[in-house]
Amino acid sequence: MSHGRGPMAVPRFEQVTVDVRASDPLSREGVVAQLRPRPEVRLLSSPGSEAHVLVLVADTVDDDVHVQLRHTQRTSDTRTVLIPTQITAQQLVSVAECGIGGIISRADATPEHLVDVICSVALGQGHLPGDLLAQLLTEVGRVQREVLGPRGWHTTRISTRERDVLHLLAEGHDTAEIAKSLSFSVRTIKGTLQSVMDRFQLPNRTAAVAYALRQGLI
Repeated sequence: MSHGRGPMAVPRFEQVTVDVRASDPLSREGVVAQLRPRPEVRLLSSPGSEAHVLVLVADTVDDDVHVQLRHTQRTSDTRTVLIPTQITAQQLVSVAECGIGGIISRADATPEHLVDVICSVALGQGHLPGDLLAQLLTEVGRVQREVLGPRGWHTTRISTRERDVLHLLAEGHDTAEIAKSLSFSVRTIKGTLQSVMDRFQLPNRTAAVAYALRQGLI
């Protein structure tokens, strides 16, 4: 799975460039109006310019959304934040595999929260609300039990440390918490995660958790 040229390094205090796209003009203008006054971000006026973060607003996660996510993943370093009106558990797995950086429900898309997630995603971190994380865990568990397990599709191509790190990440712990829990340095945990992402050609931590769960690694 190709995913562009690798992660884009964005200094913590640099202004994050953002491209906003939506299925309808009204939705796009609503998000643009929220972001325009914020000093942390700079909105791109030209759709052809490469942004640090693409904010994609959609009513449903249809084929057009998947095409945009895959195209962005394969052709650029841009990370993506998805704001769907509704999303099913199966769709959640599919967008995770497309390299999504973060998901925000429309009800939670306040200016403060939206900017926080955009900045986190630009730095290579992932964001998934707790209720959606529960859906993701349930769905990938179902796929493992009902589809992969009966066919014997399992793999053990990860170390015990990698498995422990991914398991804690799936439970919602951040890097510092994982490091403390496993008695490793934060640098070691980051290196472990990067090793997994590089080996399986995964664009970010959210995709790594989805892949590990779906493959029965954790």
